Amino acid sequence: MSVDVGRGIAAAAVPNMTKVQMEMGSKNPMLIMEDADLDLAVAHAASAAFGGTGQKCTAASRLIVHEAIHDEFVSRLVEAATALQVGHALEDGTQIGPVVSAAQLAQNLKYIETGQAEGAELLCGGEQLERATEGYFMAPAVFAATHNDMVVNREEMFAPITCVLKTSGYDEALAIANDSPFGLTAGIMTRSLSRANHFRANMGAGTLMVNLPTAGTDYHVPFGGRGASSFGSREQGQYAAEFYTTVKTSYVARGVPE
Repeated sequence: MSVDVGRGIAAAAVPNMTKVQMEMGSKNPMLIMEDADLDLAVAHAASAAFGGTGQKCTAASRLIVHEAIHDEFVSRLVEAATALQVGHALEDGTQIGPVVSAAQLAQNLKYIETGQAEGAELLCGGEQLERATEGYFMAPAVFAATHNDMVVNREEMFAPITCVLKTSGYDEALAIANDSPFGLTAGIMTRSLSRANHFRANMGAGTLMVNLPTAGTDYHVPFGGRGASSFGSREQGQYAAEFYTTVKTSYVARGVPE
């Protein structure tokens, strides 16, 4: 749900003291560092950005890439994005299905226009596609030359659109990643264990991925975010059971007769 809808639900729940648990918006970053395995980084970034047609709360819509590998990474990402097969979700070979509705497609195309108007460079995709089957299809899009103040890097698009931001180093990349009201998932691609551990400790998100896509979680462990991304206790695993449990504490004196 959107943040505004979540706030409305929370406000409605307060008079009745109703406990609520909500997952709202996101703007998930993936840091691609200069020591990353590029093949793995491209594969995971493409999967996280475009899997589920980008219609995942965990989708990676901000790819923060070290300048030392920026050009090669972007070139490979564009190649991977343009190679993805868009079509009927149940047909063999299809990798990206349709977006959910005509309204969603119109919103996606509007974000493409917005990004270009802001000065972002559209490297591939972003157009509506016609297919033999009924549906609202869109070519996966990659924006480059973006900065974190752009609308396309601030708002959750829920679309097969991802934006690349060039960074001079890890510290700047982390600062960019944390510069968001959202904090659901975040990832880093690096061969450095110390850097990965620093990221885990200092990234303001509820779910962190190291050398993995931001999208794709285990249902047996807690899931949720920080800031405007989540409200209430975590979902999934033991936390899900605790949400529905009312705790009762009893004190019984010794020597009470049977």
